[in-house]
Amino acid sequence: MSIRIHPSILAADFANFERELQRIGTADAAHVDIMDAHFVPNLTFGIPMVERLAEVSPIPLDAHLMIDDPDRWAADYARAGAASVTFHLEAAADPIATARSIRAAGARAGVALKPGTAADTVLAELAEFDLILVMTVEPGFGGQSFMADTMPKLRQVATAVAEHGSSTLIQVDGGITTETIVEAAAHGADTFVAGSSVFRSSDPAEAIAELRAVAERSVRSL
Repeated sequence: MSIRIHPSILAADFANFERELQRIGTADAAHVDIMDAHFVPNLTFGIPMVERLAEVSPIPLDAHLMIDDPDRWAADYARAGAASVTFHLEAAADPIATARSIRAAGARAGVALKPGTAADTVLAELAEFDLILVMTVEPGFGGQSFMADTMPKLRQVATAVAEHGSSTLIQVDGGITTETIVEAAAHGADTFVAGSSVFRSSDPAEAIAELRAVAERSVRSL
């Protein structure tokens, strides 16, 4: 299993995004948290920001839409330059159609599950999604503590992906550090969103390398 590290720019210096993206150039993608102050009680970026970030980023953009009505907006983020667009199951009226619209616009389609949302609906349509994001915090703010009680759901998702023979990525987001990544990797995650533990490090490249190495050791020990 290949380990992927996606640092969240929610923890970056907002006044220096181009420099901050260069600092994480060894990561697999930059995670961009899109919040609308409706689906979650916070407001961050929109389509114009994603367009500009895509112009200067040395790595692909992984957009996470924490917004109402992703059915309407998701494909626009793909057209803006995001390589991957993940929307929340809880906000989508037609998740399958939304995933297909993202793919048609040229991006990988992901679906996210809040901590209290069951995975069954998504797993019944596994072939429609390139990525499943299991939130390990409540969405809306960075810097929260990892919720270990989401691990059984993560294991359920990983088991279903393995049984299906799917190449679907299994992502976790929230409270990921060198300690918590061990547990998440052991339960089947292969793609890790880390914000504070990367950008608040004195050497983001070293932090990325350490997270990757710890996750790889955890997987090898299984």
